[in-house]
Amino acid sequence: MGAVAESPSSLAIASRTEQSMVVLAADGVLDANTSAELRDNIINATLDEPSAVIVDVSGLHVPDEAAWSVFISARWQLDARPDVPIMLVCSHRAGREAITRTGVARFMPVFPSEKGAIKAIGRLARRQVQSAQAQLPANVTSLRESRRLVREWLTGWSQPALIPVALVVVNVFMENVLEHTDSDPVMRIECDGPTATIAVADASSAPALRLPAPPKGIDVSGLAIVEALTRAWGSTPTSSGKTVWAVIGPENQL
Repeated sequence: MGAVAESPSSLAIASRTEQSMVVLAADGVLDANTSAELRDNIINATLDEPSAVIVDVSGLHVPDEAAWSVFISARWQLDARPDVPIMLVCSHRAGREAITRTGVARFMPVFPSEKGAIKAIGRLARRQVQSAQAQLPANVTSLRESRRLVREWLTGWSQPALIPVALVVVNVFMENVLEHTDSDPVMRIECDGPTATIAVADASSAPALRLPAPPKGIDVSGLAIVEALTRAWGSTPTSSGKTVWAVIGPENQL
């Protein structure tokens, strides 16, 4: 039985387990007041390492499309399990299109029905997701160490062609953390076949923003370079601050 929100501004989440997967059904409003509850439910559902977590969002009302980013937030929490596939179900096309526009579908595929999501579990479970993570000190030595780790991890995962662009991306992200926060940055890289995601988390809730381009000349800001070199990038709030991430693939080789 699905969850029903108690009031038009509240959120209800029902959970059930079928075989080895967890199915969450959300009903109500998804906004700044309710997103943390949904994020925490998704994270908790991954902790016992089910075969998959399916989140049915068909019953959600999302006044501000940006609220969909809560799913990326759940994906990049430090205690999330990257090897547990998380899939979304949305029965209406407008919702699926909004999920795709906001970049969520890059990390969590969206299906029109639960049946379609279940059929995809086997394919997603066969993915070879390599991941590694390191917390580094809040000083300039972390710039060199983060680059060293990127080389080591991507070489070990047989993706040397991605190393040059990954080095640029991680350097920009680390520099931003060291310049604008007092946090010890946490770097995480995931590699799924020929695609890699570079993410750096910090304890500041201030989003990473690309500065406006100058009226004349070339925009050489760090995040402008990241935007030009990657498939997508974003700054996503988490329960402890934010995570800045970028996705790179074969077309991004330098």
